[in-house]
Amino acid sequence: MCNLYSSTLPQEAMRRLFKGMTDLAGNLEPGRVYPDQMGAIIRHADDDLELVRSRWGLPSPPSVLKTARDPGVTNIRNLASPHWRRWLGKDNRCLVPVSSFAEPIKGGNQWFAPTDDRPMFFAGVEVRDWKSVRKVKDGETTDDLYAFLTCPPNAEVKAVHPKAMPVILMEPDEWQAWLDGEDAKAMQRSLPDGALQLIAEAR
Repeated sequence: MCNLYSSTLPQEAMRRLFKGMTDLAGNLEPGRVYPDQMGAIIRHADDDLELVRSRWGLPSPPSVLKTARDPGVTNIRNLASPHWRRWLGKDNRCLVPVSSFAEPIKGGNQWFAPTDDRPMFFAGVEVRDWKSVRKVKDGETTDDLYAFLTCPPNAEVKAVHPKAMPVILMEPDEWQAWLDGEDAKAMQRSLPDGALQLIAEAR
């Protein structure tokens, strides 16, 4: 399960990829993103798109919570769950820029990156203005939240983590299809074998 990724795609590059997009993210520093931290996402804004910061971790299903605190869920696998199904439509779709991602191994992390220089994005889902207790010391907060889909792993990831990998979109038509609301189940597929390389450090 991917609970760490790196995003180094410059804001200017994102603005070129999505012409007309409004940039509300401020100065995005490249680097690693951990659960419950703020990360960049590209989401719908009226009839266009906007680049914003959002908090990584969607609301947890109430059935799994043992206290009032909800640490959030970073990955979505079961699309048939009513808890997730309500947020799978076009209005809640987003793209999460990613340069490399990690899977835990003994003694650290194994990082994965594309074999070429194409930009890539996680297939994301976002929810706005959600009230919850993420940290007891902070009390109830109101946050914009996001997570991303996972799917069966391709060959490179399977050798390290046999259960799942993030749903990664590497082609402009895939980015647009996801944002346009194409069937989520149909897009919940792994990258082709050979599309990723194992690297020692984040990119």
